Amino acid sequence: MIPVSDLIERLRERGARSVALQFPAGLARQAPGTAAALRREGFEVIVSGDPCYGACDLALDTLAYADVLVHFGHAPVDERSNVIYEPVRFDFDVTVLEMALPLLTARRIGLVTTVQHVHLLDAMAAYLHDRGIEAIVAPGDGRTPIPGQVLGCNFAAARATGAEEILFVGTGVFHPIGIRLATRARVVALDPYTGEAQEVDADRLVRRRAAVMEKARDAANYGILVSTKSGQQRMALARRLAALSDRAFLVAMREVSPAEMLDLGFGAYVNTACPRLAYDDQVRFPVPVLTPPEFEILCGARDWDDYAIDEYLAP
Repeated sequence: MIPVSDLIERLRERGARSVALQFPAGLARQAPGTAAALRREGFEVIVSGDPCYGACDLALDTLAYADVLVHFGHAPVDERSNVIYEPVRFDFDVTVLEMALPLLTARRIGLVTTVQHVHLLDAMAAYLHDRGIEAIVAPGDGRTPIPGQVLGCNFAAARATGAEEILFVGTGVFHPIGIRLATRARVVALDPYTGEAQEVDADRLVRRRAAVMEKARDAANYGILVSTKSGQQRMALARRLAALSDRAFLVAMREVSPAEMLDLGFGAYVNTACPRLAYDDQVRFPVPVLTPPEFEILCGARDWDDYAIDEYLAP
């Protein structure tokens, strides 16, 4: 169960009597035990049952029934007085970095990870130092407040290292591919649980995205998707994109749904909501879904050589 002793103290300091809890999918099964622990301490508890994709997707509607919302699993992308962010730590033995050493070609590298593992960055850097490798852990921006932290929509901490080679420690391939496209650096990805290490190749993703762009080129019209979620609202960007084509119209959505997109009937969409929707979920969508940089290329406002991954960057 998620430890709640520190959380209880902070709730009492705030004078909270009722608490809303929000969990991402990977932690959702912790909801009953966490809720029970807080109720034993005298709090009224309500659990958000809606899908949660990150700290950009706060269940703010629950605050109609609670004094405080506790969001588990992520660091803040913006600070709110009635929201407590509770990152959840996952440990591993840093000696697993041995598996990445044969792939590292530089003696000075950038080192990044996800919020679940940032507490291990000092130990990882020390391990690499003992093997003759200087690991640079750099601060990100307001959306990645912890040094060395990257999100699937923000790679500022990787870019800030200034390194020509970056080691990403974490699960999955989306983050390291994003780092590769955002920094143009050589990227090695290490899964700390399986010990699998690989050099990241972003070419396959770019080829796949080029095919989507071609399908969208002759669309009769474009829906520019604007998210209404707390940390995903990019209306200024959406308006700028809509101005690039007289076939483009703003479309507001909370959940970007294939069924709703089909019902609306646009020939293609441009996504200014969570960037991963276009990259990860294209196969679910009935028509092409472009990223903002891809639409700019299609409209002639950006060169293909300047292809970039879509990021949420702090102002």
